[in-house]
Amino acid sequence: MKLPRSFYNRPTLDVARDLIGKVLVHNRRGVRTSGVIVEVEAYIGESDPACHAAPGPTARNAPLYGRPGFAYVYLNYGIHPLVNAVTEEEGSPAAVLIRALEPLDGIEAMRRRRSRRMKGRRARSGSRLGLHDLCRGPGNVTMAMGITLAQNREDLCGRRLYIEDRGREIAPEIAWGPRIGIRVGTEQEWRAFVRAHPSVTGARRRAR
Repeated sequence: MKLPRSFYNRPTLDVARDLIGKVLVHNRRGVRTSGVIVEVEAYIGESDPACHAAPGPTARNAPLYGRPGFAYVYLNYGIHPLVNAVTEEEGSPAAVLIRALEPLDGIEAMRRRRSRRMKGRRARSGSRLGLHDLCRGPGNVTMAMGITLAQNREDLCGRRLYIEDRGREIAPEIAWGPRIGIRVGTEQEWRAFVRAHPSVTGARRRAR
């Protein structure tokens, strides 16, 4: 069942927790890829120095201030697009970053997409990437899923990019820890993940 807009129109930490175990789906040029969400990070409001809304409204962060249940896709350091789900009511800038997936559908397409970004020997090894390496890390999620800046502002209640509930119950396995890959706001334990899952990034031992 596709998640309704009301799912996203809630406190961001509640959405982050409940996204664990849900399935991200992308239909691109007739190819369907999907994966179970096993790691996310929350970014909440202008008072969060790590959130893109920290400087106030800009053209880039406009989707964060928009309606919940839309995608916010941006380039990280000008290299990799990262995909977020916008949360909370319109005018309250917040989102959940999808950091890692356990691949389900379209695994060979994921491998092809990952290997295209490599050269020579690395490309050959990319075509043999292990299942849990395909979508480990937010840049690898978008690369494997074929998500680009074209999906910025995509309606997550639409037909191309959306999140489903397939009835996977893993709540007892959810842990929380500090956000990673940032330089500010690191004291907030707003990263939720499946404990000991092989697709999860970062230092799992720091979780509580």
